[in-house]
Amino acid sequence: MELRIAIIGSILAAGILAISGANAQAAKTSPVAIKGAGATFPAPLYKQWIAAYRKVEPATSIDYAAVGSGDGVKQFLADTVDFGASDAAMTDAQIASAKKGAVLIPATAGMIVLAYNLPGLNGTLKLTRENYVALLMGKIPRWNDARLVASNPGLNLPDREVLLVARQDSSGTTFALSNHLSAASSIWRDRGPGVGKVVAWPDKTMLVRGNEGVASRIKLSVGSIGYMEYSFAKVLNLSTAQLENKEGRFVAPSSIAGSATLAANLSRIPANLRVFIPDPEGADSYPIVSLSWLLLKEKNPDQAKTDAMKRFASWGLTAGQEFSGPLGFIPLPSALVERSKLGLDQVR
Repeated sequence: MELRIAIIGSILAAGILAISGANAQAAKTSPVAIKGAGATFPAPLYKQWIAAYRKVEPATSIDYAAVGSGDGVKQFLADTVDFGASDAAMTDAQIASAKKGAVLIPATAGMIVLAYNLPGLNGTLKLTRENYVALLMGKIPRWNDARLVASNPGLNLPDREVLLVARQDSSGTTFALSNHLSAASSIWRDRGPGVGKVVAWPDKTMLVRGNEGVASRIKLSVGSIGYMEYSFAKVLNLSTAQLENKEGRFVAPSSIAGSATLAANLSRIPANLRVFIPDPEGADSYPIVSLSWLLLKEKNPDQAKTDAMKRFASWGLTAGQEFSGPLGFIPLPSALVERSKLGLDQVR
């Protein structure tokens, strides 16, 4: 995570100045320590929010452990943390079992990319829907396979084994990816791994923990390909494939593509804010996007913690969104921010 600190130096200063007016009020608050755990997907953004927010409200100390969505939900339900974070929205059953209730607040969004390590490639890899499903199922064994050559004319694809890198831990990133693949491919859905935070990968897959683990392994492994949240590929300067979307267009991950995807699919977000967009509509949409939620307690006897958590979440939904683009995340559209802020009213 330390690699990300240098990226946002100038933004950090700008974000702090933008909300410096809150300092006078913050000085009146009593010391509060808040502990959270969950998804690795938004961890780079949350770490920077926490660093910036120390300048806004010095009395509030926030610690966030990036342990994965699955463990984050478990810790939240066990009431061992003050908040959780997940890229897979909690189910009705999980919400019903929450000791102090649960409110899910969309806090950020990102793109899941397929990053690869192919030195000397004379261009950007383009992957059709059929081909990226086949790659992730281990059905394309070498990089110069005829199927890849057909969709990448003129690209110098090497005669080298495809090395797949994937998550071994319970992961919201895996859930979002497999949810998309199941929507895009009946083969993946009916004869492949299906949908889950943990899925069965081909036997030779290199399994690692966390988005950062996948990114680091690809950086070190020539011939590899794997999935991760875009910010991790961006920080390590990994090559990312252009993916074919629902409209048949190849789209590269970018903040513009991410924003276009959310804008084209806002109408699909329900009132409870628990939504997945497994195969986005829109000619300019990037095909694999995911919201990421803060998991907050609906009722908490510690009013000081409740109030501090709500202030931090509200700041993240407003001033904190300025950090999104440079880190590779998608700033939430204003309409979704307003709906998320209304969700905070349920926390009391």
